[in-house]
Amino acid sequence: ILFIRHAETDMAGTFCGQSDPTVNTAGHRQIQKLAESLRTESIAAVFTSDLQRSVTTARVLAESFAIPYVTRPALREINFGRWDGLTWEEIEKLDSTFAQQWLKAFPHLTPPDGESFEIFQARVMAETSYLLSQSESSSIAVVTHAGVMRVVLRTLCGLDEKTAWALTKPYCCTFRYAHHPHPDKRLQEMLG
Repeated sequence: ILFIRHAETDMAGTFCGQSDPTVNTAGHRQIQKLAESLRTESIAAVFTSDLQRSVTTARVLAESFAIPYVTRPALREINFGRWDGLTWEEIEKLDSTFAQQWLKAFPHLTPPDGESFEIFQARVMAETSYLLSQSESSSIAVVTHAGVMRVVLRTLCGLDEKTAWALTKPYCCTFRYAHHPHPDKRLQEMLG
């Protein structure tokens, strides 16, 4: 499985979560560069979050490979609730005490009206099990969000939070996941 983070939007730098912005100009360039870098891959299908930034990224990949793409709502980013669309500075202005508590307890304190990390992780792992079943006989691409990719990297590949965060920060970053009984052999490579 190739796990791919979506392209950039104008909400870069905010808690974007389940907000649904479109890909911006820089993001469209990132998608073209991504498609070019993957042109020699053998991909049978693309699965994607149903949010626009992922669908746009997935559609271009699917078109360039002449393969289908399938939207999967369970691949959405975590829901940040009332923090969705805000910068950290705006969050601190709203409630600096809770913001500091959240930082100390991360990821185990839920933003106001948001999705708990435990529920998010369970959703991602259930979806990943489905995707693993879809990739048993052929390679697939999965276009999703940084948070989803971090759950996979930590839970299935054994990476620590800091490393997983750094690897998933760039837009259109990609990692190759392989079926393997040992977690340290599952992360095959990072691309882009």
